[in-house]
Amino acid sequence: MGIKKYKPYTPSMRGTTTADFAEITKSRPEKSLIYTRKSSGGRNSNGRITIRHRGGGHKRMIRIVDFIRDKHGMAARVTAIEYDPNRNARLALLIYADGEKRYIIAPLGLVVNDEVMSGNNVEIKNGNATSLWNIPPGTPIYNLEMKPGKGGQIARSAGNSATIMAKEEPYAHVKLPSGEIRLIKLDCFATIGQVGNVEHDSISLGKAGKSRHLGRRPWSRGVAKNPHDHPMGGGEGKSSGGRHPTTPWGKPTKGYKTRKSKTSDKYILKRRSK
Repeated sequence: MGIKKYKPYTPSMRGTTTADFAEITKSRPEKSLIYTRKSSGGRNSNGRITIRHRGGGHKRMIRIVDFIRDKHGMAARVTAIEYDPNRNARLALLIYADGEKRYIIAPLGLVVNDEVMSGNNVEIKNGNATSLWNIPPGTPIYNLEMKPGKGGQIARSAGNSATIMAKEEPYAHVKLPSGEIRLIKLDCFATIGQVGNVEHDSISLGKAGKSRHLGRRPWSRGVAKNPHDHPMGGGEGKSSGGRHPTTPWGKPTKGYKTRKSKTSDKYILKRRSK
């Protein structure tokens, strides 16, 4: 993947950068692996806005991605690398030996006609999925399960990977992309490699309209509002808030601890680096 820049023929194009999509080999998704879902606009089943600043945007088809990788011992050939509008990673379309098609998150370096496989007796190479028992320490992994058989939940976004630091039955010490070191059961599956599209962080939208295309509506700073609209509003001239940051309803934000359950503390060996 590369970054594409534009000649500044309009002011907004001066700062705009996009992906060059050089790795994409197929423009249309596989019909058997997509379904439609109406955009919620941030509203719940009662029609009330529960997530602000969402709405509009381009229509999207949901791709059914195989996070579990449960077709063990059967080889699959990569037939296409595709764009997914619902995530920043690319998808690889697999065709298994029995003819079944599935999407997986494409790792860096995976190309068309590569063969991948999942199971306990597979080669340690890009795109193969196996349990942590079989993965040597220091190997980059992604799509990592937290519970055996539940499907990958960790390290699924562009450029991310986790690393096995050590093994101590029945757990592996895994360093997550955040820097946290966590105990994960050795029976959990993970995929070898690093998620592709690593330069996604370098992309600049360039204009407000691009955010609207993505379904993100504008938002105003609390200090720019009036006192009856926000606890941080008001003041003569520009103000920096004058109090700890809060939501419009007075709930503390920015550093306020919100974890209710501490049952997973015993699995965290080292907190994420701040």
